[in-house]
Amino acid sequence: MHKNVIIVGAGISGIAAGYNLKKSCKNKSFSILEGRENIGGTWDLFKYPGIRSDSDMHTLGFRFKPWIHDKSIADGPSIMEYLHETVNENELDENILLSHKVTSANWNSENSIWELEVNFNDKKINMTCNFLFLCGGYYSYTKPHKPDFKNQDNFKGQIIHPQFWDDSIEYENKKIAVIGSGATAITIVPAIAQKANHVFMIQRSPTYVVSGPSEDSINKFLRKILPVKFTYFLIRWKNILWQSFTFFMARKYPERTKNKILDLARNELGSNYDIDKHFTPSYKPWDQRICLVPDSDLFEAINNNKASIITDTINEFQSDGVLLNSGEKVEADIIITATGIELNSLNDINVTIDNIKVEPHNRLTYKGMMLSGVPNFAISFGYVNASWTLRADLTCEYVCRLINLMDKKGVDCCEPLDDEDAYGDDKLIDFTSGYFKRGLHHMPRQGNKAPWKNYQNYLRDIFAVRLFSINDNNLNFYSSKKTNN
Repeated sequence: MHKNVIIVGAGISGIAAGYNLKKSCKNKSFSILEGRENIGGTWDLFKYPGIRSDSDMHTLGFRFKPWIHDKSIADGPSIMEYLHETVNENELDENILLSHKVTSANWNSENSIWELEVNFNDKKINMTCNFLFLCGGYYSYTKPHKPDFKNQDNFKGQIIHPQFWDDSIEYENKKIAVIGSGATAITIVPAIAQKANHVFMIQRSPTYVVSGPSEDSINKFLRKILPVKFTYFLIRWKNILWQSFTFFMARKYPERTKNKILDLARNELGSNYDIDKHFTPSYKPWDQRICLVPDSDLFEAINNNKASIITDTINEFQSDGVLLNSGEKVEADIIITATGIELNSLNDINVTIDNIKVEPHNRLTYKGMMLSGVPNFAISFGYVNASWTLRADLTCEYVCRLINLMDKKGVDCCEPLDDEDAYGDDKLIDFTSGYFKRGLHHMPRQGNKAPWKNYQNYLRDIFAVRLFSINDNNLNFYSSKKTNN
């Protein structure tokens, strides 16, 4: 089977890609290949209690489909419902092929096509396309980060990674130890604490935590007097500008921002709580992503003595809990290892050019969307300092503009030309999170100047994608060898 465009992944990015192709490239055939049995990506994968957005839904939602619910911080099932509505309203069902896992993709220079091998129900099928668009996210769905703890086999209870949570797990009236301090741990602790006997969050080091309302009062007010789409537009831009402002202030005045965050935590937990030990990270705000706590749920669980934070390192697992290096023992019936994800640069696909493997770390990322020297190829990689969807939407718009420009030029190939002068910065993202550090060697490099530098700036990217010409000297437009002959 041949399509003009193949999209890999039917999560937020893949659905946005399908919508934009239908809207802006109406003459192009396309399919969305999803390796799992359902759409949704992250929101279908994670089933743990409390799963929710870590950004407001007015920016995590699509630009073209208003989020009309009261809750700005939405739970996983509500987000899945929103994604299904988007697919149905835009008739994308006919384009989505579920249980189609792309295992390899080879660019055939002679014919200027991508040759894909796809696993469908344990059978290998072959597909081809002119343009390949990877929208399958940035982490492995099958291999989370699972460090080995000393004597973990001695523990007699359940050991669960949140990525593999299922509804059969019973935690009511039990003692739970959650290992980790990132967004997953911050989410799961207050949710489980509602039914558990007690939840202990064991963290090696703290994370910045900020409480915010799950409902946007301005949104609720404006919806009563203004049309839904206009309200969505206003609230979306209010939140975009606020995110940009707070990120800018955090980077410009890190100490002032840090003190403000810690003061808010003290107001939540009282002057007697050891904020310095349990809520004061060693890094600056926004060197890692700040965790959002809706309606103070984590702080309430602590104040109600349903949850405790323990800042320490783990010595070993024992039959009935966890022994810490301080000598303290945490008794537990269930241990949840919220220890993070493993980065994945090319959606677990073996990408080759004329059967020569593409090593992402040896290539520059062009505008954070393409790879140097790789033709007719794009990757959706969202923001780490704002909602993922903001960047995904822009990437989809850019790809459509690029495909239409190729048609206008009468060519069938486009690739970013490698620029040796642009090398010099090894980090794709200027973040210190553990999963970035662990997986950096798998990721493409960013350069030291535009268009090879990944600025993580939505306002700047809007101009680059929607207003400025995309026909620059760093892109090589050409026709295939077969056409030239």
